[in-house]
Amino acid sequence: MEQTNLDERLKDVMSAVFEVEPSEINEDSSQDNIAGWDSVKSLALIVSLEEEFGVSIPLEEVVNMTNFKYIKLTLEELLK
Repeated sequence: MEQTNLDERLKDVMSAVFEVEPSEINEDSSQDNIAGWDSVKSLALIVSLEEEFGVSIPLEEVVNMTNFKYIKLTLEELLK
C-alpha cells in the first residue's frame, strides 16, 4: 500500500473516531494530545481500523496503540 494512502486513510479513521478534523491528526497525535481519547474511544479506533484495513489486530499490539506513529507501524506490518 502506498504510504500517503495509508496516512490519509489512518487520519480519516482517527478523525471520525475522535470527532476532529483530519487536519488535526499528525505524526505526533497521541492519547496525550487528543481530547477524548479514552479507553472507549481506543476500542472504537481498533474496531474501525480493523474494518477499514481488513486486518485483525493482535491483543498484544492493541495495548500499545496509543499514538499515530505506532498505529501506522502496526498497520504497515499487518498489511505486508
